[in-house]
Amino acid sequence: MPQVLSVQFQSQCTHLRRARLALACVSIAANALCGGSVFTFPLMSPALVNHLKLTQPQLTTIALAGMMGQYPFAAMIGKVVDKYGPWACSIIASCLFFAGFGLSAKEIANTPDDITVPSASTFHHLTIYFFIAGLGAAFSYFSSLFAACKNFPDFIGIASGTSITLFGLSPMFISILASRFFSHPDEGLDVTRFLQFLALFCGAVHLFGAFTLHIIPLPEDPPSVVLEDPEGSVQIDEQTALLHGKRNHTVEVETGIVVASPIKGGSVVDLAKDHYFWALAFVLFVILGSSEMVISNIGTIVLSLASQASSTTVAPSTDVATATQVRFLSVANTLSRLVVGPLADFVSPTAAASGAQNVPRKRYVSRVAFLFFSILVLVLTYLWMVLGVRSQVDLWALSIGAGIAYGSAFTILPSLASSVWGIENLGRNFGILTYAPFLGTPAFSYFYAFNAASHSNDGAVCEGIECWSTTFSWYTAIAIVACGVTGYLWRSWRDQV
Repeated sequence: MPQVLSVQFQSQCTHLRRARLALACVSIAANALCGGSVFTFPLMSPALVNHLKLTQPQLTTIALAGMMGQYPFAAMIGKVVDKYGPWACSIIASCLFFAGFGLSAKEIANTPDDITVPSASTFHHLTIYFFIAGLGAAFSYFSSLFAACKNFPDFIGIASGTSITLFGLSPMFISILASRFFSHPDEGLDVTRFLQFLALFCGAVHLFGAFTLHIIPLPEDPPSVVLEDPEGSVQIDEQTALLHGKRNHTVEVETGIVVASPIKGGSVVDLAKDHYFWALAFVLFVILGSSEMVISNIGTIVLSLASQASSTTVAPSTDVATATQVRFLSVANTLSRLVVGPLADFVSPTAAASGAQNVPRKRYVSRVAFLFFSILVLVLTYLWMVLGVRSQVDLWALSIGAGIAYGSAFTILPSLASSVWGIENLGRNFGILTYAPFLGTPAFSYFYAFNAASHSNDGAVCEGIECWSTTFSWYTAIAIVACGVTGYLWRSWRDQV
């Protein structure tokens, strides 16, 4: 009878955990699909120009406020998710989305329709409100990403890849809702109603996440029942464990489980003293910074080149050529996230969340190999830009290469950090590492911009391969150095990651 009760108790715990995990997965997907709503600002720009008479620099400033609101507090947000859990980030994101989008809607609604010059106060208020919404996007991103990673630590590649992919699809999802329910054929987008919808919808979704985005623990063993053994069948000797909770891991190691090195110190000081951390940060600075430069400037790179047409075909317009490269980037970025995560979990299982970091399955290759693959793709891509690109049709390799490198690096980063420095402070460590693209993107972007400006006339868009040939020559050299640093990390971490 006690054994039957034990089985029933364990079964109930298992079913309850599965139900809570199912709710958490629904909330992870919902948060990810709503989290990138701030990136739909381009949909609002035409209406803001018509209604508020904002200038292009003012629109750019508001858009940048929404984007840059994600990075400055990344380490702090990571600390929140480590200390309190993803639910805390979700409820903070709910408040920030409600405030940022709600106040923006109120500001626009209160602006008269007959103004002829932009209002400075409206511009400043919208900049602050979209910065708040951008900060909400960061909290949302961390809530979905680390709820997935910490609930599925043995499949962290699939978890991170899926949640990041859904976050990347968020602007498309929100834009479909905007086009279907808040746009009119004659008047365009109703910005006020759309922002009110975003405030309520994103706020409600993340409020739901506050109740469901918890780290679901494994079910505890049922209470043990001591039974008499009248026949004395249990033989106790000096090899028998005195405490049932302690298991001998020696047998597990013999059956193929690899034991990684212990988790290092948990403080930021310990992290800063680790030279491997700085080596990884430099590699991410190059991969993510230069890739985001390509993503942000692919339009002007297309403009710098002549279109190619034959005697029987008409050359596509610049808008069509740019849209084609953007699609190449998006598809390569999305597919790399979906492929790299599951593949990494299969060939290189990560360490579990506790103790000495036991790796649960046989490992075939280090996860650093995926990072090496990313930087190697960039080396070949940038070399192709220097040697092979002469027209717009040759740019496909740049778009696909940057998309693959960017998506692969971001997907492998959470599992890489958790394997090296442990999952306990994963959020904080990941947040600190994201400062690499925060610094790298403007560095690589301004290097490209100033080089292009030096070859343009009277402020016009630069035309010709000289606009970027020197830039990508330097990028190739820097990427080769980063390739060497990645090889050093691969060699150093080959038995751990």
